[in-house]
Amino acid sequence: MSTFKGLPKDFFVFFKELKANNERAWFEENKQRYKDSVVAPLSDFITAMAPRVAKISKHIVADPRPNGGSMFRIYRDVRFAKDKSPYKTHAGVHFRHALGRHAHVPGYYMHFATDEVFFGGGIWMPEPDALGKIRRAIAGEPKAWKKVVEDKTFAAAFNGIDGEALSRPPKGFDAEHPYIGDIKRKSFFAMTESTPKVAQSPALLDEVEKSFRAAKPLMKFVCDALDAPF
Repeated sequence: MSTFKGLPKDFFVFFKELKANNERAWFEENKQRYKDSVVAPLSDFITAMAPRVAKISKHIVADPRPNGGSMFRIYRDVRFAKDKSPYKTHAGVHFRHALGRHAHVPGYYMHFATDEVFFGGGIWMPEPDALGKIRRAIAGEPKAWKKVVEDKTFAAAFNGIDGEALSRPPKGFDAEHPYIGDIKRKSFFAMTESTPKVAQSPALLDEVEKSFRAAKPLMKFVCDALDAPF
């Protein structure tokens, strides 16, 4: 049972100091602190959110395990990056659909950094087959997509659909389609901005749950497009 009361103050202090000391020697010296101030509280948060998420959808997985669960690793993949800093300077949590164990399936995401906190739902950079299905669903069911973007709760919670987009319409899609702006997207998500202050209080649970519930129209549309249950 979770006793989550908010992320500790040192959670954000740790990431502030990591920004200034993004090197292996510093991290190794502070590894236990990372486990105590970041990993353990995030595990408590995930545990507290699990029953709330289950009420939204039984197909979304909230797994509090530090490795192989909903928490993203702090280690950056620097193989093809110009920036060779070894560690992320934020914490990420992804409650993924049971469809898969990678970041490119529908899910709910939470981002905690010293200068920004946000959370919401959708799908990030889906694989080509899935991306095609979502685009075809928007193109073929504009009324259903309109219900998503014009849903009152959704519109009140988010500033529309976000996600990187192509500069031109993808091949085979009508450039004059009323939702061509969304069809051009490579990701489809909606996020609510919050603050580190809220993240350090029990109110974080209610705010995150509210955002997740508001994102349900988008999540259901994406899952339907992928023939996945929601």
